[in-house]
Amino acid sequence: MVRAALNQDTMPTMKKAAISLILLFFATISSAQGRIVAHPHILVETSVGDFKLELVTAEAPLTVVHFVDLVEAGFYNGLIFHRVIPGFMVQGGGYTPGFEHREDELSIPNESGNALSNVRGTIAMARTEYPHSANSQFFVNVDNNDRLDPQKGRDGRWGYTVFGYVIEGMEVVDQIALAETTPQQGFPNAPVVPIVIKRMSQITYD
Repeated sequence: MVRAALNQDTMPTMKKAAISLILLFFATISSAQGRIVAHPHILVETSVGDFKLELVTAEAPLTVVHFVDLVEAGFYNGLIFHRVIPGFMVQGGGYTPGFEHREDELSIPNESGNALSNVRGTIAMARTEYPHSANSQFFVNVDNNDRLDPQKGRDGRWGYTVFGYVIEGMEVVDQIALAETTPQQGFPNAPVVPIVIKRMSQITYD
């Protein structure tokens, strides 16, 4: 969601990087297909309550594999929701309560062309202006934000990849969205009281 200016001179390099990323992720997903179920359920335990996600492997396979890997590695545990905008979305997964930046070593190819829209209750990957830069940060839409979908027309703008839905606890997400915020460490919409992801885990029904 953070936007950055792109230099035209960097575009060929970025295209090569995107191709490399896509090849790498297809190799990753091939090795992961046997352990990622079609609709993984993820429990998100936060300092203000819990909510549950259902991910959509068929529509966003690269994103789901990457996200589940981070969940299983405990990457999100202890991180915060650092960007909270009522009527828009809540974003987290990249900073500690002290605003120390955390990210994974891999970025994810953009899968926003999967026909899933950024409607209320969906989870999507945050990214910079560069479309294939999604890493670990995600956001949950608290309103219908179809302007974040791919845009047809002259520029053919990439969207933000939707890869799941909140299936329980949307009231907790709404509560997060209404948290009092203040500018902190360069973030204009950071909660005054940190909202911490205490734990994320994949739910099994064995």
